Amino acid sequence: MTEIEPETPKVQTGHAVIQDYLKSLDGSPGVYRMLNGVGEVLYVGKARNLRNRVSNYARPSGHSGRIARMISETSSMMFLSTRTEVEALLLEQNLIKQLKPRYNVLMRDDKSFPNILISKDHPFPQIKKHRGRKSEKGSYFGPFASAGAVNRTLNQLQRVFLLRNCSDAMFQSRTRPCLQYQIKRCAAPCVGKISGEGYGALVADAERFLQGKSTNVQADLAVEMAKASEEMEFERAAALRDRIRALTNVQQAQGINPAGVPEADVIALHLEGGQACVQVFFIRANQSWGNRDFYPRTGSGAEAPEILEAFLTQFYDDKEPPRLILLSHMVDNEDLVALALAERAGRKVELAVPQRGEKAELVENAVRNARESLARKMAESSTQNKLLAGLAEAFDLEAPPSRIEVYDNSHIQGTNAVGGMIVAGPEGFLKSQYRKFNIKTAAGANSDDFGMMKEVLTRRFERLLKEDPERKTDIWPDLLLIDGGAGQVSAVAEIMAELGVDDVPFIGVAKGIDRDQGKEEFYRVGEPVFALQRNDPVLYFVQRLRDEAHRWAIGAHRAKRAKAVGATPLDDVPGVGAGRKRALLAHFGSAKAVSRAGVEDLKAVDGISEAMAQTIHDFFHAKG
Repeated sequence: MTEIEPETPKVQTGHAVIQDYLKSLDGSPGVYRMLNGVGEVLYVGKARNLRNRVSNYARPSGHSGRIARMISETSSMMFLSTRTEVEALLLEQNLIKQLKPRYNVLMRDDKSFPNILISKDHPFPQIKKHRGRKSEKGSYFGPFASAGAVNRTLNQLQRVFLLRNCSDAMFQSRTRPCLQYQIKRCAAPCVGKISGEGYGALVADAERFLQGKSTNVQADLAVEMAKASEEMEFERAAALRDRIRALTNVQQAQGINPAGVPEADVIALHLEGGQACVQVFFIRANQSWGNRDFYPRTGSGAEAPEILEAFLTQFYDDKEPPRLILLSHMVDNEDLVALALAERAGRKVELAVPQRGEKAELVENAVRNARESLARKMAESSTQNKLLAGLAEAFDLEAPPSRIEVYDNSHIQGTNAVGGMIVAGPEGFLKSQYRKFNIKTAAGANSDDFGMMKEVLTRRFERLLKEDPERKTDIWPDLLLIDGGAGQVSAVAEIMAELGVDDVPFIGVAKGIDRDQGKEEFYRVGEPVFALQRNDPVLYFVQRLRDEAHRWAIGAHRAKRAKAVGATPLDDVPGVGAGRKRALLAHFGSAKAVSRAGVEDLKAVDGISEAMAQTIHDFFHAKG
């Protein structure tokens, strides 16, 4: 008798499933999640009234194609009530960033933006680039769109205001002026070339400039120059003249300087072919401090108002919004979004879509930039897709890879060994997915490249198996490229077999004859070595991937080596952080001198209590 297996019950989806939830919902604000039959979150939404919002999805008709598809896949829902709609909005965006649902709009680039910091924890403040939390005491100016924009502005400010950029430890150790003083980029307060009062005036002028009062600064410098000339202080007058010229060049070099917009972010969206580009311009102190473009995932066909609303709430999740945000399209819930941003900033935030005048011109310029950026991105994506298809054909892959991971190691005779992983796909290099691996086993010390590769891949795939064993997300690679030949490929095959991962193809890339670029050889398990034609675009593509992995690994190694060079025994003392370390080195001159100091001498350092002085003394005493 033939045994008949019972049929797997079909998971119910669609309007009827959603309708069942209405019985238990009330009119409170909150957040809802729509899930498919295998538990994947399809969509996260907010509601002023949960019952009313969900009843809209329960209707059998009247939906856009995108919403209709989402409803048809929904087999269950989850709900969370909140006190206010603002809380629901903020929670919604946190869940979107965490869960990355398919039908939501998702901002995929979430890097912080750099600022300029004029520190205030030293008698002679330092001017420098700052990124991250604003925990250090001082005046912050920004955000700037990129590190390049900050560096250019810092370079200009040093020429005009002669502020130091050296560290406090370097400042303390100087006995004669450095090169910055010689090339007229620093007033050399470290060796008394300027008084504290005079340096304070330079700091005040720099802050006024960064606040948009450059005309006042220039006028004051002109008065000082005329006075110095009348008093026959011609050398000082010439120095002031040079500063005025530098300031004039700075003002001319600024791009868009809107006279009527002291502070705003200009955010413009362009949609085309189901893809979106959001362009953000930063206006601070009546000056343009650069722009950045973003390419949010549009949630399978979202419209402009929804995309911009999601972008605003996600973009300002960890950034302070300005007082005015100029938009190309108004968002669906203008008042709610403005209220949420105001709550985050602790002051009023205005959203506006200007129709005429200078503000409208700023938005129009941002829209044009968004349109041009998206056109370039789409052209690059088309080329990238052709290269991925060529790669699949050359390496006999089942389909063009969506995620390529490339691995390389870097070390000097086993010291400061680091493994690097870069990621590429249809959208090019995915730099937010890059990873560094500090080699922890004896492989690094033994200069064992095979051992290093084994450690890196083991750590990488053990984590993948732990976080996503069912491979429901896109974090699993479709192809591995390994820098090396037959030996590396054999080692990788052994590692993958141990891990039980037998369906991820991998290829070794070796330089080939005479280690000549262009004669690369490719190695696969059980296959003969092969090469591509020297003018094959796929070969150039693989070279770019390998070179990027090499650059990333070397950069990680150099950073680790530099950190090791700057390390001192003070790093291991409990309770001694960066601030106390600076204070101790500035007071004693070296870590060795700190180790020899008595408790009373240590107590004399600013910020070192009697208990901490005893801790430091005991640490070095115990070490002998």
